[in-house]
Amino acid sequence: MVEPASRRVRAQYDGLATAYDRRWHTYIARSTAETLARLPPGPDGAVLDVGAGTGLLLDQLQRQRPAARLVGADLSLGMLGVARERLPDDVSMVAADAVSLPFDTASFDIVVSSSSLHYWDDPAAGLRELARVLRPGGHIVVTDWCHDYLACRLLDRVLRVTDRAHRRTLGTAQLRRHLFEAGCVPVSVDRYRITWSWGMMTAVARRSA
Repeated sequence: MVEPASRRVRAQYDGLATAYDRRWHTYIARSTAETLARLPPGPDGAVLDVGAGTGLLLDQLQRQRPAARLVGADLSLGMLGVARERLPDDVSMVAADAVSLPFDTASFDIVVSSSSLHYWDDPAAGLRELARVLRPGGHIVVTDWCHDYLACRLLDRVLRVTDRAHRRTLGTAQLRRHLFEAGCVPVSVDRYRITWSWGMMTAVARRSA
């Protein structure tokens, strides 16, 4: 039987947790900034970060939106441990898989996920689950590597062989389709480079009423 990707991701990032921020500092800073720049304005409400890692996005978000109720979810207990040390006590952190979130339906005003999608066994199922916990009219914001770029297509091929946790990268058209099928209306799907070789995309979608 094939080992679930979630188990491989958990094991990999438990081992990387204490060094993760140092190793990927530039990538995290730039991808986080691009994600936060695309969060919709409006009432702070409740925000869930799926694949929250060491909590860097939530740390910046709680400074920008101090009245928001913030929750982070991640598979890795090691990453969650680092996040809990970084974040104030009123930011909740839970161990959870994107395809099975331990939250009631329609619990959040915004659900964000950054640099997690390419690890999911079933991206369509994961996005349906994100949409499930989102209130009608709420927004999903998803940032990930973009298969539209040649460098990312080449990296995807290499990682499928060399990285047991990696699953696949999607392109903008695939991400847009999955969001629509999850019951969300894409507002924007942007692609951009954070370095000369690293192509990214961020999709913003609104859950239908």
